[in-house]
Amino acid sequence: MRAEAAQRVALVFSLLDANGNGVLDAEDFTLMGSRVNAVATQSDQGAKDAMRAAFDRYWTTLRDELDANGDGVVSLEEYTACVLSPERFEPTISQFAEALAALGDPDGDGLIERPLFAALMDAIGFQESNIHALFDAFGPTADDRVPVRVWAEGIKDYYAPDKAGIAGDHLVPRTAV
Repeated sequence: MRAEAAQRVALVFSLLDANGNGVLDAEDFTLMGSRVNAVATQSDQGAKDAMRAAFDRYWTTLRDELDANGDGVVSLEEYTACVLSPERFEPTISQFAEALAALGDPDGDGLIERPLFAALMDAIGFQESNIHALFDAFGPTADDRVPVRVWAEGIKDYYAPDKAGIAGDHLVPRTAV
């Protein structure tokens, strides 16, 4: 596993811990789903239901794969072991990526506009400057939009344990050396 992948996953873990208790539990995914859907005001109910279902599957996969003791929580170490194992997590992250990208395309034209992209990413908890750096890394069109498929693939790449130098690396705050 590349160090970049571990940093990306640690960041997502901290953001998914929506209730701030230091572990992931069902409540985190309910809260996160509500926050993300709340900013997608122009998206239809089907897209919102798909997003909620993707968050539910995300939690269910983690719980079923990792919560061997049945305590209902997943630690960072447990989370990293699962999400960076493509054979265990790829179908779940694919559903999540497709649902989030689709939520960002309420008019169905196959393109995501920067303001909605930024709102969705902010609802997840990413920093504004990092959000815009990611959007720019996706190579927006002249009218400041990116293809849905580019964002969906970018999300999938984010969870790839052997990838570095990807657009998603812009989401990880740089540390001073």
